[in-house]
Amino acid sequence: MEWTAWFDAPEYEFARQVLQRGIATIFFVAFLSCLNQFPALLGERGLLPVPDYVDSFRRRRRPSLFLWRYSDRLLRWVCGSGMAIAAAIVAGLPQLGPPWLPMIAFLSLWLLYMSIVNVGQTFYGFGWEMLLLEAGFIVAFLGSDQTPPPRTILILLAWLLFRLEFGAGMIKIRGGSEWRDLTALYYHHETQPMPGPLSRQAHLLPKPLHRMEVLGNHFAQLVVPFFLFAPQPLASIAAGIVIFTQLWLVASGNFAWLNWMAILLAFAAVSDPVAHAVLPVIPLDWHASGSGAGAGAGAGGAQAPVWWLAVVLAVTLLLLVLSYWPVRNLLQHRQLMNASFNRWQLGNTYGAFGTVTKMRIEIVVEGTLDAEPDDDSDWREYGFRGKPGDVRRLPRQWAPYHLRLDWLMWFLPLRTVHEEWFYAFLAKLLEADEPVLRLLRQDPFDGARPRWVRVHSYLYRFASRAEYRETGQRWIRTLLYEAIPPLSLPPGHRRH
Repeated sequence: MEWTAWFDAPEYEFARQVLQRGIATIFFVAFLSCLNQFPALLGERGLLPVPDYVDSFRRRRRPSLFLWRYSDRLLRWVCGSGMAIAAAIVAGLPQLGPPWLPMIAFLSLWLLYMSIVNVGQTFYGFGWEMLLLEAGFIVAFLGSDQTPPPRTILILLAWLLFRLEFGAGMIKIRGGSEWRDLTALYYHHETQPMPGPLSRQAHLLPKPLHRMEVLGNHFAQLVVPFFLFAPQPLASIAAGIVIFTQLWLVASGNFAWLNWMAILLAFAAVSDPVAHAVLPVIPLDWHASGSGAGAGAGAGGAQAPVWWLAVVLAVTLLLLVLSYWPVRNLLQHRQLMNASFNRWQLGNTYGAFGTVTKMRIEIVVEGTLDAEPDDDSDWREYGFRGKPGDVRRLPRQWAPYHLRLDWLMWFLPLRTVHEEWFYAFLAKLLEADEPVLRLLRQDPFDGARPRWVRVHSYLYRFASRAEYRETGQRWIRTLLYEAIPPLSLPPGHRRH
């Protein structure tokens, strides 16, 4: 039927390729992060063991494979399966078959990763977890190389990007005055959770440039998202602006896969003609050029089968209904940030950094082998992979990989150091627990058990150019106070 032709968008084949393979790549990184970190943080002998959490979790009725049973072995199986499926999608294998095949693959990733997130407690309480889940669900219905990209699904992906960007922009306007008086970036590059190798250089830019950065941010988040739904080439131009601003955030900080997800979602608004005009190596007619695995399979001209159109329209209707709650939230003065309105984590609301921390407080953990823990003891500092510690060390680039322990360490001075997981972490250091020590960059005792550990609070700031030339330090730090006095294991305590 001719009227159904509108639902097909063959001129967005490049967008589909980027979205499917890109989001599958993020899933691969997410499962790899879980495989490397989850057992030490949340496993059977973790800081917040999932088996202890499952009873209360059952009452919340949030979907998870671990609702019935958790074991570290099962967790590794889930991560391995997720990585294998994601790798297959990146290679384009499910896309060779009928449209239900990539759909099943992405829905499997969605369910497997949701099983992890829903028992991940504070270590998985980040907005990009919901974003990956929601994006993975929507992308499941982009079809295969045998069918044209569905137009309504592309619009829903642009709508997800709109909620991500516009929601973040409104959080800032309604948040701290530093966003309204354009001073937010006087501080943010220095105080963000995990600086990158270029963060110090960004911080040292002249203040007028920082004010221009804030203005550019407001324009990119409050104005540009509306043009994602404009005719071409305006939609592609809007997507290009989003991609450019997100690449700046990638270069100046480590926000796991948040920025990369925004970049990928922006391609939902990029048409093949515009992509070809920018990079002629991208085929203007993807399938007619013989490019991609589905060349000649029918996606270049044939319409999608009626059964697939019915599935796509049903999902579109579901997601439009679920959009009521995030739209209502966007219009409210007390806007929620990074909130889910249903247990399936679809139709979420997003936003970050409504207020900017003005000072960087770092929690530093030290241990000693001495019997008496006084100021004259030989205290040695534990080194973390991502968070600032060694004042001479250049911050590393970790994103899109997510260092969950390091991120939670950033939140401690903003809340309280007296968190259950943090005391469990200190106990693991006293036990010289190997899985936990593998999460660190440096164990100053090379696997030996310290007798005591203590926690100090420091003020950190980036060194000026003159200070760096004089001292070689990238950070200047000042001791504030002892946050937790020396602790030791009780007599007779045995290592787990």
